[in-house]
Amino acid sequence: MLLMKLRTEEKFAFLQLCQYVAKADGEYSPKERLVIAEYCSEMGIDNIEIDQSQFMFDENLAVYTNNKSQKIVMLSLMVLVHIDHKFGIYEHKSIAQIAAKFDIQEKELQYLSMWGKAASAMFEQALILIEE
Repeated sequence: MLLMKLRTEEKFAFLQLCQYVAKADGEYSPKERLVIAEYCSEMGIDNIEIDQSQFMFDENLAVYTNNKSQKIVMLSLMVLVHIDHKFGIYEHKSIAQIAAKFDIQEKELQYLSMWGKAASAMFEQALILIEE
């Protein structure tokens, strides 16, 4: 819903950022893959795997030039990091680095994380409800 508000360049950068964050802990779980696939569907872009060694962190974050896009990115990333119930140290470090670049303070980051945890739980419940 919110991801459609991103500019085209931001959507492709966001896909790369999602994969980077999801793979930060060395595990790219089926639930993380599902969320990213859903994000791609929402944004209307193909889910193309990135080469982690080619990912340029600072250049990626520079694409999100306004506060609104940055908040959309952070909200969506918080769902991603909470979906597998393993918000580990490496994902936490990645999120903290992104928050620092976006000038998001600790208290706001906590609110974003709480929202992401709740949204990921609702996403999982929705999947259960639509199972056939």
